[in-house]
Amino acid sequence: MSRRWLTVGGVVILTIVLVVYAAVIVVGSFSLIRSGTPVGVGLGVGFAVLPLLVVAMVAREWRLALDTHVMADILAAEDGLAVDDLPRTPGGRVDRAAAREAFDAVRAQAEAEPDDWRSWYRLAFAYDAAGDRSRARASLRTAARIRRGGPPPADD
Repeated sequence: MSRRWLTVGGVVILTIVLVVYAAVIVVGSFSLIRSGTPVGVGLGVGFAVLPLLVVAMVAREWRLALDTHVMADILAAEDGLAVDDLPRTPGGRVDRAAAREAFDAVRAQAEAEPDDWRSWYRLAFAYDAAGDRSRARASLRTAARIRRGGPPPADD
């Protein structure tokens, strides 16, 4: 079995465990709610809501992962994936100064073509190489939304 499928299998198993755990917590929270005491009801509602929020956040991440995979497959078929040829440190990390230099060209392309999901996808990985993970994820979400037919980002 390939390493990729072992990783996917592990993530699926952990997701199932999380959902089962959340279901047990939610079911248990109803006992607190049925107690009728203000503290019991308050704790029960809290215990019911938090696992549901966690499951919703995990579902959102799964959707992004699947969208990212589909976009990568499309770009690979079009021979449009960016080549990772940035210099590396002796430890194997991307040289941040070189990544920031390369980032400017990718950002300019995304700004010139704000409704092209491909440019946002490439921008996400440029952000990641430059060390800005939060903007990388936001750019991936933008790329996925545009590819699904959603609006491009509003001008700030």
